[in-house]
Amino acid sequence: MSQSPKIITTGTVPKQTISVDVYDEYGEKLTKEIACEQPLTVMLNWQEVVTLMTLGARPAELVLGYLKNQHFVTDASLLESVIIDWETKTAAVNTKETTEHVKENLKKKTVTSGCGQGTMYGNVMKQLENYQVPQVTINQSDLYESLEALTYHNDTYKAAGAVHGCAVCKDNKVLSFVEDVGRHNAVDTLAGELWLKQEAGDDKLFYTTGRLTSEMVIKVAQMGIPVLLSRSGVTQMGLDLAKKFGITIIARAKGKRFQVFAGHEKINFDVKG
Repeated sequence: MSQSPKIITTGTVPKQTISVDVYDEYGEKLTKEIACEQPLTVMLNWQEVVTLMTLGARPAELVLGYLKNQHFVTDASLLESVIIDWETKTAAVNTKETTEHVKENLKKKTVTSGCGQGTMYGNVMKQLENYQVPQVTINQSDLYESLEALTYHNDTYKAAGAVHGCAVCKDNKVLSFVEDVGRHNAVDTLAGELWLKQEAGDDKLFYTTGRLTSEMVIKVAQMGIPVLLSRSGVTQMGLDLAKKFGITIIARAKGKRFQVFAGHEKINFDVKG
């Protein structure tokens, strides 16, 4: 029986949730819990592989599972140690694998279509270091009209489920709606469409059926869209980045209900009762 690798954790283990103030559809302030999200850069034999976004509950198992599924580590008996350092947010995995084997697998790495897509978080953030989206005000009544217009889409989801939908809206109309097996595929498709059409995002609203993680907020910021709307929730890092970029975050939006996590001062609550 092979010996288990040595697992070492240093630094302060991150919180799983934090409390934040949000504003409901009546403009009333509420306190809600949101999930915390951490970047964890995976190093295999001191070569950077990927940055995963995670709650951080079981980081060693997460990293080892990722490396196994991506065929970076072929044999558990070759594992020597896993060092999780929450100060630098890195996970260093040391093995008896050859450097050539690691390099060969890095060349073949495929990014999947799933919801937990890895990202090179640091490089993107450097590009967006001082970025701010245009600041716009949105009427509550216009938000309801956009949500109503969106109910006429989601054809694949209605027929078969198992997909996410994303949309770009303007003037309470759905300009483009895309469904895919992962929300990242859907948002990338719309980003590509806007890019091909050379359309600016400053007068638009972005909608997704998925949760608002840091990656989703970053992608919307890259499109220059100032309002992000979701029927799902938001993570702590997604919220932090939305505030940094000046993006209005409206989550848990369905029917006549919603919660504003960032930018409530830019919502005109013009619907009474």
